[in-house]
Formats: sequence, structure tokens, C-alpha cells
Amino acid sequence: MSRVTTRRKAVLVRAGEGSKPKRETLAGEEPLEIRVNGKPLAVTMRTPGHDFDLVAGNLVSEGFLGGQQDLATMRYCAGKNEEGEQTFNVIDAAVIGLNPASISERRVVTTSACGVCGTTSIDEVTRQSRFGAHPTDTRIQADILLDLPDRLREAQKLFDTTGGLHAAGLFTTDGELLCAREDVGRHNAVDKVIGWALREGKLPLRGTVMQVSGRASFELVQKCHLAGIPIMSAVSAPSSLAADLADEVGITLAGFSRGDRITLYTHPDRVEVVEDFVTEGASTS
Repeated sequence: MSRVTTRRKAVLVRAGEGSKPKRETLAGEEPLEIRVNGKPLAVTMRTPGHDFDLVAGNLVSEGFLGGQQDLATMRYCAGKNEEGEQTFNVIDAAVIGLNPASISERRVVTTSACGVCGTTSIDEVTRQSRFGAHPTDTRIQADILLDLPDRLREAQKLFDTTGGLHAAGLFTTDGELLCAREDVGRHNAVDKVIGWALREGKLPLRGTVMQVSGRASFELVQKCHLAGIPIMSAVSAPSSLAADLADEVGITLAGFSRGDRITLYTHPDRVEVVEDFVTEGASTS
């Protein structure tokens, strides 16, 4: 049985047609324990696959990693089920030059719906990027930005069979897909993309766009900020706090990217608009 997906019995009910049994494919969800330098840091619920990318991205989001040079190794370690088989649900990351006290202070359990549960106080929620201000000279054409949800959807292979996974995709401003990841958790999908970039030595991600399949929440904007991504686009709405953070740190935040229109909530000057293109936007202030 695949750990990424699983099959189970279900009953399909249609109005006026009764019911019939069928088999459904569901997205996998399992706990992953993240250890840093041998010490437990967090347990997160995720879809198995690209686990090293997930851990690396999570550690960028938690402020433990700023570049490939900070990460020595990662390995699966002890973790067995009732049959004594390796679960591949525990990963230990060796981080260079890390204060051990910073690990014990953040030991938490994170659900697939929460991306900021590793914080120990409200003051820690807004974290400073290691890469400084986002350059203002990054530009993307509005029609390319609107194409990104469809390009990301084409890369969602698991969504085709389960219908239950979020996705995140990293693109160039020319619309080239650099990396796409899927997961039951929105924040996990973004972490997997950022972790891939860290492991490839690509941080900070200047001149790129993060496209997500759902809404734009505070934690997703924060993850983009910490990875140096200047533009984030979502097919659904942002939260008020997400827009506030994007405005404060200099990220262009786009939402409701559907069909022939898009809403620009912050720093719209990075999006080049032609006359027949429909946008709704806020000022940069």
C-alpha cells in the first residue's frame, strides 16, 4: 500500500438514484517527528514524500536555517510500527552552530492546518528575514501571473486521484516552474518547496513567485518572507494579517487569481498590467 495515498471502501449516494459501494483514493496523512541535533523539536502531520524538503523548509521557517551551509546532514532514524517495521516518520537534522536551548524552547505538535504552532509567544510570530529587504525591481506581467494557477494545477499529479491535497509552486517571473509540491497541509506544501530550494543552494529566492492553491494566510506570507520570495499569489483570499505582514515586509500579495482577473493587495507596482487586463488593487502604503 502506498503511504502517499490509500484506498478504502465508501458509499456513493445520489439524489433519486439511491446508493452504491465504491472504492475511494485518499491522500495519506502521517505524523513526522522532526529532531534537530538529536533533540525533539516538533511533530507535524503531513503527506509522506519529499520529507527532507519538508524538514529543511520547516527549519527555514523556524529560523534555524538561512542557507545550505547551515545544514550538515539529515537522516531517518528510529521509528517503528507495531510490526517492528521502519515507519520513516522520524528525521534528525544536523544544524551547524545551533544553540541547544533554542530547540527545547520550541518543542510542539503541529497539525496539518497550522504553520506557526512552533512559536512559544506572540512576539515570535513575526520573524525577521536573514536576507534583508525585498528588491523593488522584480517585475512580472499580469497575464503570466494569472497563468500560474493553471500551470501549478498541471503539476498536481496526486490531486488528480485524491482531490484532497494542497499545492505550492515556485516560478520565475517568466512563468517557468522551478518546483511544485503537494501535501494535506498548505504550510507543508510551501515548506517542501522552500526546503527544496535550500537543499539546492538557491536561497534567497529573489526574482521568484510563490503560487499556492488555496488561501493566503499569515504563516504562508511569513514563509515567503523568510525565504526571500518577493511575490506571492493565491487562488483564494488572503487574511487581514497576511495582507498586513506582506505590506510591512515588502511582499507583493495577490489573491483571487482566477480567470481573467486578479486582486493585488500590497505592493502592486511589481505587476505590469496591460490596458485590457482587469485588476483590483491597493496602494503601496
